[in-house]
Amino acid sequence: MLTSQWYREKYHLDRMTVRDLLGAYISYPSIQMYFVLLVGSIIVAFVIYPYTPVSEFRLLGSIIVTLLAYPFVEYGVHRFILHGRYLYRSPWTAALWKRIHYDHHQDPNDLRVLFGSVSTTLPTIVVTTFPIGLSIGGWACVPLSFATGLACFMVYELCHCMQHLRVNPKSKFLRRIKRHHLMHHFHNEQGNFGITSLLCDHVFGSNYSNPEKIPVSQTVSNLGYQDEERLLYPWVAQLSEQKH
Repeated sequence: MLTSQWYREKYHLDRMTVRDLLGAYISYPSIQMYFVLLVGSIIVAFVIYPYTPVSEFRLLGSIIVTLLAYPFVEYGVHRFILHGRYLYRSPWTAALWKRIHYDHHQDPNDLRVLFGSVSTTLPTIVVTTFPIGLSIGGWACVPLSFATGLACFMVYELCHCMQHLRVNPKSKFLRRIKRHHLMHHFHNEQGNFGITSLLCDHVFGSNYSNPEKIPVSQTVSNLGYQDEERLLYPWVAQLSEQKH
């Protein structure tokens, strides 16, 4: 009910202020769910800690390793899954791909399709953080690793939203990642995959800071889903037509 009510509102990031965004952000049901799970995970960690042999060093390690792993997960999902072509080539996953990335590149200012789908974000956070916690200190470390992953993703969602606002951030770092991401959307989508960090783009050679050095991509809005691809794999096109 809350989700459907939120989606009935109009959220155009190019017309919103920071205050408008923060109101929409904290009222979004998925963000509220992440926050409740984060607080719950921290409580669980403190409740079970006295009954476990895990050291404080291992508990802290589960947080640090999750923080270090996060930029690589963010980058890998964005580059190889969201910008991959296999999701739209299956009728079983075409709607998912359309919802979690195609629609965002079609209209980067629509906040309603910028937020990740909880059906994919939570499993990704679980799959990433649970093994980290288990490998460092067993089940006692899992809640803290999970909470850290949730916090990282909540920061990611907010940064991603702010990158599409027509507001120039005061922070030099925020201005830098905003420019980095907007080039991904409006110049060439085959680079600049990092949202909250530029590290992986530098490590894997997909960073570009000067748009004059690489050609303008003709597929920044459709991600290559055009012409023959639309004919061979029509499901996303059919869903887009139904929407209109």
